[in-house]
Amino acid sequence: MELAAGKWDDGIQRGAAASFALHAIAILLLLLLLPKAEPPLPLPDDGLSVEIVPQAVESLKMPEPVKAPSPEQAKPEAAKPEAEPAAPVANNPPAAAMLPAAPIAPPAPKPTEFVEARQLFSDKVLADPRSRRAREALRGLAGSERNLQLCDLEALEQVRRAQPVMAPDTLAPYAMAAEKVSGNSVEVKGGAFRSKRKWYNIQFKCELDAGSGKIVSFAFLVGDAIPQGEWQEHNLVADDGAADQ
Repeated sequence: MELAAGKWDDGIQRGAAASFALHAIAILLLLLLLPKAEPPLPLPDDGLSVEIVPQAVESLKMPEPVKAPSPEQAKPEAAKPEAEPAAPVANNPPAAAMLPAAPIAPPAPKPTEFVEARQLFSDKVLADPRSRRAREALRGLAGSERNLQLCDLEALEQVRRAQPVMAPDTLAPYAMAAEKVSGNSVEVKGGAFRSKRKWYNIQFKCELDAGSGKIVSFAFLVGDAIPQGEWQEHNLVADDGAADQ
């Protein structure tokens, strides 16, 4: 009986061992045959977030050398020919270029052409009560002499109005060259007028109306001052006390 029981126990142990072995083999087979679960699948999500970071960093790093260039990089840029157009910028101010040109320009050049009178003054001057003697003197003259004296009066008033600083007081139409009187036309090419004890050249052309005897047109040209050394030759004096002009 004991032997039979022992055999029974051995049979049970062997059966259990064999069953365990079969289960273990079956589990291994299942593990081998089943598709492997790939845990790296969620990794791409993490990888995408990581890839974006270097792109942002590169975009931030790109403008850095432009905003703050190193002095060493600035030197070769200055040496490049592209920097040469910057030189004219320093020459932009026109004031510096105009300064040396200012003294070269001649001060107030005198006109070289006759100035046509826009307004005539001889009638107004003669109408003044203080010109009574002048009116009486003109009445005593006739023909070319009267025309010449009337044109002389117009010349003095035109110069006085055009250049008030000069204040002319006497005119000698024959001083430098003989005057030309033809009918109702008077032409003076070498006249002289006195202003503040100095003499100046003058030319003028005067036209009168044949019927009324009034001046209808007048043009004149004021010249340079006459050197004092030439006054005596042309009978010009500084004032009426020495000689009557």
